[in-house]
Amino acid sequence: MSPEDILSRYGPREAMEYDVVVVGGGPAGLSTAIRLKQLAAEKDREVTVCVLEKGSEPGAHILSGAVMDPKSITELLPNWRELGAPLHQPVTADELLLLSETGARRTPDWLMPRNFDNHGCYVISLGAVTKWLAEQAEALGVEIFSGFTAAELLYHDDGSVKGVATGNLGLGKDGEPGEQFQIGMELHAKYTVFAEGARGHLGQQLITRFKLDQGQDAQTFAIGIKELWEIPAEQARPGLVVHTAGWPLNDDTFGGGFLYHLEGNQVTLGYVIGLDYQNPWLSPFEEMQRWKTHPSIKAYIEGGKRLGYGARALNNGTPQALPRTVFPGGALVGCDAGFLNAARIKGSHAAIKSGMLCAEAAFEAVTAGRQNDELTGFEAGFKASWLHEELWTYRNFKNWFKLNPLLGKLMTGVEHWLLPRVGVAQPPWTLHNRVKDHSKLRPAAEMPPISYPKPDGVISFDRLSSVFISNTNHEENQPAHLTLKDASVPVGINLARFAGPESRYCPAGVYEFMNKDGQDQLVINAQNCVHCKTCDIKDPTQNIVWVTPEGGGGPNYAGM
Repeated sequence: MSPEDILSRYGPREAMEYDVVVVGGGPAGLSTAIRLKQLAAEKDREVTVCVLEKGSEPGAHILSGAVMDPKSITELLPNWRELGAPLHQPVTADELLLLSETGARRTPDWLMPRNFDNHGCYVISLGAVTKWLAEQAEALGVEIFSGFTAAELLYHDDGSVKGVATGNLGLGKDGEPGEQFQIGMELHAKYTVFAEGARGHLGQQLITRFKLDQGQDAQTFAIGIKELWEIPAEQARPGLVVHTAGWPLNDDTFGGGFLYHLEGNQVTLGYVIGLDYQNPWLSPFEEMQRWKTHPSIKAYIEGGKRLGYGARALNNGTPQALPRTVFPGGALVGCDAGFLNAARIKGSHAAIKSGMLCAEAAFEAVTAGRQNDELTGFEAGFKASWLHEELWTYRNFKNWFKLNPLLGKLMTGVEHWLLPRVGVAQPPWTLHNRVKDHSKLRPAAEMPPISYPKPDGVISFDRLSSVFISNTNHEENQPAHLTLKDASVPVGINLARFAGPESRYCPAGVYEFMNKDGQDQLVINAQNCVHCKTCDIKDPTQNIVWVTPEGGGGPNYAGM
């Protein structure tokens, strides 16, 4: 049964009205809601705000390194320490290691580019910070609906955004309503703010509908794969931040590792790989597992226990690729737009600031009696903010690496070590990129196969055991949320031409090619999906369409 058929038979849907609806309960969305309520209290005005979060609770789907710059959270909640924000471990030291297969060279402190300077930052669990932000929002009167997906955009007759509809519950695999069926509900707002994270499902639809990316560079992404470990006390160095470049990747692929020491004998470590890689034989998951076996990384986790696993796509954050963030009836904030500083490997402070700027523009509009128009004050505020200045300073970082990895390393040193020392705050040149990540993949026959070692179950692991500790779950009988435009493409094109890259770029073992009765076919294990969005980005034929599953499904990250 089609969505239209369901609506005609079981509708109409109930509707709730708000001044502002926020889609996504991450740092950007919650900061938008908090700032709106702060301004309402300051000006003695009533502004109704709700937040939709598809995870089982705020923070359930949040994944980040994470080293947090406290600049934005201090602006949003200056008394965050008194309020008990989980920012406990200051950064105590930075190390940048250049890895060969067996050795490592540490970059001297005096040669460290400014983008790797984390003085004044904190090593955190962003999931815990997000949960805390949700508590602050609710204390201010924000309504948070966890376990509800924003599945559909709603429009006024004039084309402006009216709000969103939540997904239906209780559909079977065949799309037919079952015994527990509940039709979704509509949330209408004067302005709807989208804070879904990188490659947001509805955000992509809005960018296309309103041509928000017209004249801008192509949005590009990376995949970040992360683990949380408990390590022996004698190996712990609370506050140490380690970044690595080089092995196991070759010079044709952008990426690097991170290892951050938390309090409580825990380390968070992971690997980031640009999704513009060319070799279809490459597996980001296997590269991360192989990286952990390097003596300089293994030394920190040997004898420890792996507690958590996750993966998430992230924006490369070039301001040249930012779409317009406003359209009639709403706005994009955080990574839904692309507010991330890839050079600093930080996005949470940018997400929070973008949400605050959007909230200030929305509050001004609502209290002036406006609705469903463009929040032009948001774009003006961003261009006048320190966030714009910061992103513009680092605008070339990723694009140098796209031209050539060696050139990228050299120009990072020039732009963020040499120029500041001669009094030039920002590089006087701007690079551009018009090529999307999926188009960079080359035919398998043109690229060297990669042989990965078998996991040892101690330092390195397989996908399924990794997904297990991500606490990922989807109701088994619901419709698959990973759909194909053309079912013949995976075998006819992707397998034949690119050796089935779906089976390698997915970090959760969702896509599997099998031979049944002499016929190759793609099996989609949607219940394994950790909502990273890599398939939506990297599929060379752009045949995979990610849609929202039932609310509450997906990973339930703890401590990540």
